Amino acid sequence: MNESKTSLAVAALRGGTVIDHIPSDALFRVAHILGIENMPNAVTIGNNLPSARGDKKGIIKVDGIEFDRPTLNRIAVIAPKATVNIIRDYEVVSKHTVELPSTLMGIVRCPNPKCITNNEPMATRFDVSDPDTPTLRCHYCNHTVAGADAEII
Repeated sequence: MNESKTSLAVAALRGGTVIDHIPSDALFRVAHILGIENMPNAVTIGNNLPSARGDKKGIIKVDGIEFDRPTLNRIAVIAPKATVNIIRDYEVVSKHTVELPSTLMGIVRCPNPKCITNNEPMATRFDVSDPDTPTLRCHYCNHTVAGADAEII
């Protein structure tokens, strides 16, 4: 095999999902949201990799799984500029940036201990003010939290 010693080879996916451009400080939170620690599928994780955008990034490759919209919505809260690549037969068939909906239902825990959602059996509801650097406002108590600091449920 005649490969340059300066390149790193990672096996291509036959099918699955690649989540790229994850902020390095959010990578392991994203891995937890995906449930990677309990997954029998092959997973590749890279962190603090150079990015064309000039910063450091993380990447997660998961063999054999295409994640659903609710899972991607959870990722969008803490990594709003992450990109999702769907792979089939070794080809990228879909590439898009995660999208944060304007309202999040049952995704984030309200940090206000007096909020009704922490004291009654009801789903949380947050309004998103800026999808690029999310600030979330609880619909019930008006408490705000930065997306990067949000507790995902």
